[in-house]
Order: sequence, then C-alpha cells, then structure tokens
Amino acid sequence: MASLNRLVDERFWTHRQRSTSLAGIATGVTAICLFYYRFLHDHVFNWDLLAVGLLFVFLKLGLMAYYTLTD
Repeated sequence: MASLNRLVDERFWTHRQRSTSLAGIATGVTAICLFYYRFLHDHVFNWDLLAVGLLFVFLKLGLMAYYTLTD
C-alpha cells in the first residue's frame, strides 16, 4: 500500500471514496425500488431484495452516525 501511495495523490482516494459511496447508494435504491415494483406489479414479496435494501440503509446510517460521533 505504501508504494501505491507514492503513485497516486489524495485526489485519487477522494474520487474512489465518492464513487464507491455513490455505487452503494445506487445499489441500495435499486434493490428497494425493485422490491416495490415486484410487490405492486406481481403482488409478491421478494424478501431477499428487501433485506439487501434495508441492510444498505441501516449500514449507511450507522456508519454516518459512527463517523459523526468519533470525528
């Protein structure tokens, strides 16, 4: 990791963090929307999609609270 730090600067790490966060948000929103669509259209509960979406929501909010309290 130390050799990689010499090759890239802080902007790379900032962009990587931002893109990873946006990818996680997009995945969570997609899972929740797909669960809602299948519930409205097919009248079927897909518990695995709901679990993925709620896991994202609780994990994101929990980490935001943790970093706010420890920073």
